[in-house]
Amino acid sequence: MELLSIRSWTEVEDCRWITSALIALPEPNNTDYVIFYSSIVDGQLWCPDCRVVDALVKDTFEPSHPGTPKALLIYVGDRPTWKSKDNAYRGAPWNITSIPTILKVKEGKEIGRLVDDEIRDGLAKLLKD
Repeated sequence: MELLSIRSWTEVEDCRWITSALIALPEPNNTDYVIFYSSIVDGQLWCPDCRVVDALVKDTFEPSHPGTPKALLIYVGDRPTWKSKDNAYRGAPWNITSIPTILKVKEGKEIGRLVDDEIRDGLAKLLKD
């Protein structure tokens, strides 16, 4: 199934399949990234922290660049949806407490995480490690 393997920058609004898909990634030694962002409201990301790192993240994961890492962009919802304690990404296995968040996933397991301000200074290191 193509959704099990992230081939390039992919944007997703409703992704109930993500948890099982990433845990069951079939490619050994495969490293992927999962980016959690606010949804777009009135033409822009409603979260100011997401807007601050947006250009860096998009440039880093741009699929037209050779050797670009594969990334899945997940929109966590509008502000009220994200703030709800029932938001699907707040619980296991994601345990997202703040956006933006970037997870590094290898063989279906999280091996790195950057949150908010860490992204600007830490993204290059996360990609190398």
